[in-house]
Amino acid sequence: MERLQAFRSFYAELLTANVGAGGNTALKAAFASTPRERFVGAGPWKMLTRTGYLTTPNDDPALLYQDLGVALAEERQINNGQPMLHAASLAALQPKEGETAVHIGAGTGYYTAVLARLVGPAGSVFAYEIEPDLAERARSNLSDMPHVTVHSRSGTVGPLPASDLVYVNAAATSPLSLWLECLRAGGRLLFPLTPEDNAGRAAAGGMLLVTKLWENRWGARFVAPVAFIGCSGGRDPQEAAKLTAAFARGDFAKVQSLWLDNQPDESCWCAGNGWWLSLRPTTPVAAHAMAVTTRIT
Repeated sequence: MERLQAFRSFYAELLTANVGAGGNTALKAAFASTPRERFVGAGPWKMLTRTGYLTTPNDDPALLYQDLGVALAEERQINNGQPMLHAASLAALQPKEGETAVHIGAGTGYYTAVLARLVGPAGSVFAYEIEPDLAERARSNLSDMPHVTVHSRSGTVGPLPASDLVYVNAAATSPLSLWLECLRAGGRLLFPLTPEDNAGRAAAGGMLLVTKLWENRWGARFVAPVAFIGCSGGRDPQEAAKLTAAFARGDFAKVQSLWLDNQPDESCWCAGNGWWLSLRPTTPVAAHAMAVTTRIT
């Protein structure tokens, strides 16, 4: 056990250091104290590489503590995702003790467990997994964390609890109204916003962080390039086509705000149905009101 904990602790150090969060002691401790082997089934394991899966030589759990995805259901292309991406995502979300979190696409619960450690026993995590067998495994794996509730259903249909953060691990073509509406003031939504390939499958895009700054004022920025399995109920081919053109320009890192209307201006990066991303920051409510008053008078 001491040997395995040494691997787990060094893995946590590497992950947080590589995403620029080496000083985030809570995130480091959450990864160091979560046994990945509990969530990925019995070994040997199939590890995801750039050229496909590679099977580990044996079932030594120490092999799991590296920055590679692990197959959960290979035939469905479902994996326990790349740890460094999730470390970067959780660092961007900044979960705090006592907060309420929603985790959509929980799989077998590994990153749900990391998130649950970050919000602590005084917080709550509501996990959603659409695949019944994976949801059942997650429920069993997380049974020692009473502040986690696992739902075996889609996270794209309501209701969702009022939340401080929503973490989505399946690719959508828009920030769904359901996800935005459940956020409290200061709440954060992080999800993969991606186009589609020629076969209609979710293609590479970006992990978009949306922050509820004020009522109807939303900050937005891309955290990292990503590729995720598609979110059932969260994809639209027309929006995917617009995203393909937007990502092709290569300027997604300049996005600064989200607007929930159908009136994009010249700063628009990409516009969907009732939403658009802008290359300019959102306007504070007071300043916006003053500008409107000035135009009227």
